[in-house]
This record gives sequence, structure tokens and C-alpha cells, in this order.
Amino acid sequence: MFSNDILDLVRQLLGHCRERELRVVTAESCTGGLLAGAITEIPGASQVFERGFVTYANSAKEELLGVRAATLARHGAVSEETAREMALGALARSRAHLAVAITGIAGPGGSEHKPEGRVCFGHARRRGPDSPLGEVPVLTETVDFGPIGRSNVRLAALGHALRALLEQAREA
Repeated sequence: MFSNDILDLVRQLLGHCRERELRVVTAESCTGGLLAGAITEIPGASQVFERGFVTYANSAKEELLGVRAATLARHGAVSEETAREMALGALARSRAHLAVAITGIAGPGGSEHKPEGRVCFGHARRRGPDSPLGEVPVLTETVDFGPIGRSNVRLAALGHALRALLEQAREA
């Protein structure tokens, strides 16, 4: 189902997280659960993978992750601001240490301001499951993968998110 490259990244992520006793939570929109699916493809992932949220609709982002309606109205679902709130919301609703949020436009379509292939990521890490969220640093980024097709955008976002999670785990 997943490429060997993706599964190799997952194995590395799980190994680093096991060594450091880190747990992971995901908050996905345009990838629709691909990241959670890739992580759970490897036996023993439950030692690391705490839970995943698939929040495709804006209402789901609000209800399940606490993304503010004002953020969605002002910046849209595909924005670093929304990705930031998704990552923090995932941490707040889990006991994980590492969170990644993914929201984007897989296509077809897009607009002049938000083209097809644009994906925003939020990366958050806390020291312990009980540390206050106000002290959690959140890094956000926007990657334009280009109009490479819906499936390819989703797979590119999956690989990017895994590499970012692996980097977070190595730095923990």
C-alpha cells in the first residue's frame, strides 16, 4: 500500500520515539488519514502512535480540534494559522508529545491566492503530556508541491510530514 521509502521513514520515526518514550498525534485534513494509516502499517506502532484526527470539514476542525471559527473565517482552512491551531488542538486532546497538522489543497482546483498543491503544516512538541500548551512551541510552514495531481500532492504531504516528525523526534 505504501512505498518502501515511506515505510522506512515510519520505522525510523517509531524507533526514535520508542527510544525517547515519545508519543505522536496527527491532525489531518487534505491527507484524509494517510499519515495515521502509514504509521499504523508497522506492527508495534501503538507504543508510539497515540491517536489521529481526520478533520476534513471546517466544522470538524472546530469541534474536534478547537480551531477557532474566527481563524477559519479570516485565514481559511489552508493557512499556517489553521495548521497551528490544529497542531495545538491535537496536543490538547491527547497525551502525545509530538503533533503534526496537515491542511491543504490537493486538487483539482485552487485559486490565485491558494493554488493546487499548497499544503500548510503545523509542528508542535511538548516536553511532557502535562506541560501547559502555552509553553509549546509551534512551527508552521507552507509547501507548494505544485499541480502534480491529487494523489501525488497527498503523498508528497505524507512524506514531508513524516520527515518533519522524524526530525522532531531526533531533537527531543
